[in-house]
Amino acid sequence: MFDEPDLPRRKSDLLAELAREDLDKLSIAELDDRIAGLEAEIARSRAKREGAAKFRAAADSLFRK
Repeated sequence: MFDEPDLPRRKSDLLAELAREDLDKLSIAELDDRIAGLEAEIARSRAKREGAAKFRAAADSLFRK
């Protein structure tokens, strides 16, 4: 079996990979950078979810008429 980097990974794989990383070897600055990156990804995910929810609500409203 070969690795196909062009295919999206399952979300559980990404989260599991993050959880498996050894944080003991990271410096305080590296941990701060990691936290900032994760917080930015959370904000991006929340914004995408909010947009999707608004789109869904608009579509539901349109089709209920």
